[in-house]
Amino acid sequence: MSQQKLIKAPPTKNTLLNLKKQVVFLEDGYSLLERKRELLTRLVYDRIGEYRRLRGNTIKAMEEAYRWLSIAHLRMGSRAMQQAGLGMEPSLRVDIIPQRSLGIEHPAITADVLPLQPVGLLGTDASFDELRRALSEAAALLAKLGESELALSRLMAEQRKAQKRVNALKYNIIPRYKNTIRYIESALEEEERNMLFSIKLLREKSGAA
Repeated sequence: MSQQKLIKAPPTKNTLLNLKKQVVFLEDGYSLLERKRELLTRLVYDRIGEYRRLRGNTIKAMEEAYRWLSIAHLRMGSRAMQQAGLGMEPSLRVDIIPQRSLGIEHPAITADVLPLQPVGLLGTDASFDELRRALSEAAALLAKLGESELALSRLMAEQRKAQKRVNALKYNIIPRYKNTIRYIESALEEEERNMLFSIKLLREKSGAA
């Protein structure tokens, strides 16, 4: 048995009892960590699906917004668009609150598109309102995409951490404890055999005397 896989501990009965208790504790901890890892893995796959869906919708919304930007720019010109944009009311309301998933905190973002307020300037075109609407919808999707991406990255980091701990317990820590237990049991058995042999010799000498 390789000495590097053993825990440094005196080969006594007390040590043996303590190590056995610790192994039970470690195995219970391993079971809990394994369940947590499985739940995190399931959450990661769910979030990946959500992230891909949001990313696809966001790309389409951005393409739509840039299309209306090109149209409005052609019809109004950059100077008129800048003047129309001055003093406009916000078209998006964003709320951010903390949220937890399996003890992992990440922001929950709510983005609501507000009704468009009239600009009231001469020289504006209907395409400008379409541009405002498209940009607001794209911004709302970008906010949700940011929430999904951040939550996914934190879940993946925690899942990797849980996987490392599970592997450490399964392939390193618990085997070391069990190897040490077997080594101490073997050492105690050997010590008991030697003691019995010594007692037998003493009895034989006493009988001969």
